[in-house]
Amino acid sequence: NIMNLIFLSIFEEFQNLFKDGFLSKIDTDALADSNARDLVRSYFERNPLPEMDSNNPGMEIIINGLANVQNFVGEISMGEGSLIASAPILLLAASVVIILGVLGEAFFKKTGIPDIAFLMILGVMIGPVIGIVQPAAVIEIVPYFAALALIIIMFDGGYNLKIGQILKTAHFSVILVVLGFAAAVGTVGTFAHYGLGWEWLDSILLGTIVGGSSSIIVFGLVRKLRISDKAKSMLSFESALTDILSTIVAFILFEAVLSGSFSIDLLGETLGRAIAVGLILGFGVGIPWMFIISKLSNAQHNYMLTLGVLFLLFFLANSFGESGALTALVFGLMLGNKKYLLKKLRIKLPEHTIDNSLHSQVTFIVRAFFFVFVGLLASFGQIEYVIFGIVAAVAIYVGRIIITHTALVRGFSRLDKKVTSVMIPRGLAAAVLATIPLTMGLQNGEAYPQIIFFIILTSVIITTIGLGGAKKIPPPEGSGGFVTETKDK
Repeated sequence: NIMNLIFLSIFEEFQNLFKDGFLSKIDTDALADSNARDLVRSYFERNPLPEMDSNNPGMEIIINGLANVQNFVGEISMGEGSLIASAPILLLAASVVIILGVLGEAFFKKTGIPDIAFLMILGVMIGPVIGIVQPAAVIEIVPYFAALALIIIMFDGGYNLKIGQILKTAHFSVILVVLGFAAAVGTVGTFAHYGLGWEWLDSILLGTIVGGSSSIIVFGLVRKLRISDKAKSMLSFESALTDILSTIVAFILFEAVLSGSFSIDLLGETLGRAIAVGLILGFGVGIPWMFIISKLSNAQHNYMLTLGVLFLLFFLANSFGESGALTALVFGLMLGNKKYLLKKLRIKLPEHTIDNSLHSQVTFIVRAFFFVFVGLLASFGQIEYVIFGIVAAVAIYVGRIIITHTALVRGFSRLDKKVTSVMIPRGLAAAVLATIPLTMGLQNGEAYPQIIFFIILTSVIITTIGLGGAKKIPPPEGSGGFVTETKDK
């Protein structure tokens, strides 16, 4: 019948794809009557391991073993000179990411332990360890994926924030931003100057890049924590501000390192312009779009149209000197608080805004691949950089504990304070900024990606362990853990 013909047609297309796209790169005559063990054995017969260094045999075995695994994967899955594996292998990796992302989210809801670290380690395995995606390809992808992840997740963060709570907790957020950013820059900068022997300006630049928590990670975590609404708003707003602050200050310092001079006036002017552009575009387009989307409530693709406007806003924000983060945040805030704003404006409109189910699926995909992508950026080099990154992240955590107990004196539960004290994850903004010194030819440029990756990974592990411990603290309104699923009442 027709269904059988369709199935056979699809199966034949898949068979041709597998044969032409994958098997064509393999000498099938040489593989005849061979099993997987024979295949691996023949590879290593053709590519024998070099003689080991008798002074450090263990490390040599690991290094050469990984190199041979990468070469083996490249031989069976990539074309010659290709930086990315063939389509079937890449789609296999993508399927693993999606499946683990779903399982990790379920694991988080069940145990309170975030899946972030697991996805990052998966990225390390796919990239630096196995070599399915080569570092050179990752560097080429960075600007595009960073932009997409930034605007989608900042929009989602703003969409799920409540203006009323932001107004109540904005002063706490600003305190955490100022104290946290200053402490991180001061601590990491001092360690780099005295520990690595860097110049002060280079050291402060390193501290600035890792000066703020990742809004992409924080937004995803606080939505699932049973902490107070004011704590959720405070942490989300803080992370959004530190992402923006770190990015702006870092770009000013890039120029300062090149020129050898630093201007406070330039810093203030750039910050002011970025905030003004973000607020004007976010409010200026967000409020009219509430009315337009209400009239398009029955349109089939109204969510995709909203994404199109969001991408346009990102382009305009970049054209006027803003990263797009604040613009996306404010735009999402307008749509997510439509009911609140219409009440204040005394205007009646249909409550429908965007397709929440589709929006949550898009955000999930971007978020899952984002964490894997950070793992792809891993760079393993000098052992002192690894140690420095771990020590710096621990120092940031210690400073965060002190700041939390100093700033959050009253009005917050024990659970709120615990979650706030461990919410130090660094993320994609730091990873992207880490690649710029190398491309600009700055002194110690090759050290930034190595150090910053281990600061990111260690900070994420600290957050993961800390939130796992926080689940033992019952929320004020009831007993049990702090992880909750959103339920319609």
